[in-house]
Order: sequence, then C-alpha cells, then structure tokens
Amino acid sequence: MMSHTPILTLYTRVGCHLCEDLERQLASLQAHHHFSLNVVDIDADHYLALRYGERVPVLAAGEQEICHYYLNKDLVLEYLKHSS
Repeated sequence: MMSHTPILTLYTRVGCHLCEDLERQLASLQAHHHFSLNVVDIDADHYLALRYGERVPVLAAGEQEICHYYLNKDLVLEYLKHSS
C-alpha cells in the first residue's frame, strides 16, 4: 500500500509578519517530516479574504483548520501521523 503525501495549506497575506514566521517554521518542519505545503494569498481571492479577514495565518488540511496565528507543532505532527 502506497502512502500519500499530506498536503497542508497556509492562508496568508502579503506584509503579515505572523504569516512569514509561520511559513518559515513550516519550512523547517518539512526538513524532518514529509508533507507538501501550499501557500495561498487570501487577498488574491475575494471569498478567502472575506472568510479569513484579519485571522491569518491559518494552517489547514483541506477544510480542517489545524492552527492559526501561531504554529501548533503538536497538532501538525498529530495530523501528519494520521494522514500518511
């Protein structure tokens, strides 16, 4: 049975220092854990801008939000453990 690569999505906006911090932390986590990361600028999508507003960064797996504002490493690792 082949395992698939978990895909996480980071909703961000330009000029957001929390977004940049979280993206850096996730890149560091990728060095040790196998997952794909999509970074999405919410301001490029009207629906996402309305949905998230000022509540970025948000890290999600599909429709499931894992954490927002700050990295919750335990929740991310828990998700990765159960999704591969």
